[in-house]
Amino acid sequence: MNQPRLPWTQIAPKAYQAMASVNGAIAKSSLGPALMELVQTRASQINGCAFCLDMHARTLRKHGESWQRLNSLQTWREVDFYDDRERAALNWTEVLTQLPDHHYDHDAAFEELKAHYSDQEIVELSWTIASINAWNRMSVGMRTPPSRDPLE
Repeated sequence: MNQPRLPWTQIAPKAYQAMASVNGAIAKSSLGPALMELVQTRASQINGCAFCLDMHARTLRKHGESWQRLNSLQTWREVDFYDDRERAALNWTEVLTQLPDHHYDHDAAFEELKAHYSDQEIVELSWTIASINAWNRMSVGMRTPPSRDPLE
């Protein structure tokens, strides 16, 4: 088991608080907490962030998300557990999280978003994805451990 590297939230508390403020603003999004948690969970899966994946999975469960959907999130394209609106958001999450792989061809994903979301919602979704990617990079880089508490 890897040990945490540095107490990054204490070493740079102003930067940490600034990121927390971004999250506070994003939390007031019109997207709703369940969708936001879903995309944050998916980005955390892609980035291999154990801490964020655990945290967002716990929050999804508290919001009533089923184990079936949660366990199938990584394979969302292969199952019919997600509606078209969620699929558009998950696709956009993957595009923005895997930029080196998708930076040149995201027009189709954006057009799919426009069919399901307002301009305001697209921007809020994009901020949510940008934010979780920053949190993932800090938590992965500093080896922030996930909770040891059982996940119900």
